[in-house]
Amino acid sequence: MSLILDQAEIARALKRISHEIIERNHGIDSISLMGIPTRGRYLASRLAGILESIEGPVPVGSLDITMHRDDHRLRAPRPLAETVMPQGGVEGRDIVLIDDVLFSGRTIRAALDALGELGRPRSVQLAVLVDRGHRQLPIRPDYVGKNIPTSLKEIVKVKLSEIDGEDLVEIFEVEE
Repeated sequence: MSLILDQAEIARALKRISHEIIERNHGIDSISLMGIPTRGRYLASRLAGILESIEGPVPVGSLDITMHRDDHRLRAPRPLAETVMPQGGVEGRDIVLIDDVLFSGRTIRAALDALGELGRPRSVQLAVLVDRGHRQLPIRPDYVGKNIPTSLKEIVKVKLSEIDGEDLVEIFEVEE
């Protein structure tokens, strides 16, 4: 096990991502944040707080992707998470999808499908705390907290204080 990001480094990464979102979008007037449960939802709330302290309030919601995943046959059944629409909805807005770890890209593909059922955003951007590589789909994040080159024998684990009691990112070697 290796510690990749501690609490202070996670906070700095989120602050940097917030400034990048503001810069790229020339403010936050057209922005809505959508976190992908579980940890993406908490990261979206944190980003909303940082954006509010810099520019003002930003609508935030969460997007359940469970029914859009392509791995139902490969995993144990998961309970449905709640989709919470940001104030003003998604129609015509610049949506920033937020997740903790980007790996194959399949979660984000499912999120794009789920988002399409809610309306037609003007644009969709992607913010992730960790990009570990190994994409299976042509998906690239717009905002990255940290790029962590990994092997397929490793697991990246994000812990957030809201559900895990601490903020950190660790990498583990999978035992065969």
